[in-house]
Amino acid sequence: MRNRHYRFGKATAGLAIATLAVFGATAHAQDSNKKSQSPALDNISLWLGGYYTSNDTNIGAKTPILNSSGNVNLENDLDFKKHKTVPRARLDFLIGEHQGFTFDYYEVNRSQSKTLDESIDFLGQPIDATALVKGDLKFTFGSAAYKWWFGTGDDVFGVGLGAAYYKVHASIYGDATVNGNTVSQGASTNTSAWAPNLQIGWRHAFNEQWRMYFNASGVKKNGGTLNGHIFDAALGVEWFPWQNVGFGAEYAYTKIKLNQDKRQYDLDLDMKLNGPAAYVRFRF
Repeated sequence: MRNRHYRFGKATAGLAIATLAVFGATAHAQDSNKKSQSPALDNISLWLGGYYTSNDTNIGAKTPILNSSGNVNLENDLDFKKHKTVPRARLDFLIGEHQGFTFDYYEVNRSQSKTLDESIDFLGQPIDATALVKGDLKFTFGSAAYKWWFGTGDDVFGVGLGAAYYKVHASIYGDATVNGNTVSQGASTNTSAWAPNLQIGWRHAFNEQWRMYFNASGVKKNGGTLNGHIFDAALGVEWFPWQNVGFGAEYAYTKIKLNQDKRQYDLDLDMKLNGPAAYVRFRF
């Protein structure tokens, strides 16, 4: 837990430093933009928080050994399917009135132990039924996109093009008793990839304090060592009781389906995250 908070702290510190740098570079342009820029947009916008998700995480594998395959669901049982908080950070800033950059970062960690009710093969290693198995998963995602915003009134629509980086570290280890002897088996993988990222967005300003927004993004990659698709969508509201500091609340859905192609095995990751999110908001 301490390491997770340390990593998230480094990410948020990096975003804060980037925010200060961008603020210094764009401070001169803010006054000239206020009159013509949409009230739904900010010169600099920072989200720090996370979302409280319901999770469905499945790690599977298919090997060339007799075409064997199997999977372990890290939240298969009701006792294990718990809500967990996923830290997340976003940063947006404008260049002029209608163009700018947007950044997004989050990390998902799952670790669960359970007893199998069927035999599986993971990365070429057989794991027997009734074995006590521990599955671990760490998924990291970061994206950067150049965004165009259309409109100057209370409603604006955005389209963004950029790149996403994602990394998967997955492992399954099991202990089984065979003829009175305990045998440990398992395997792991650690791989990453880059892929193009498409984003769309909508912003609406009710007044100076209240706004509403919708964000959606998609990543799809064919071929390479880690291919598949990642889809993310969120609908939320913002409330600013102070000029530069406020709060955001949204409902988010994330779908991750990836496959790692190797000569000796295929690794599959199927993960769904959905739930409410809360952020502290800073705008300049």
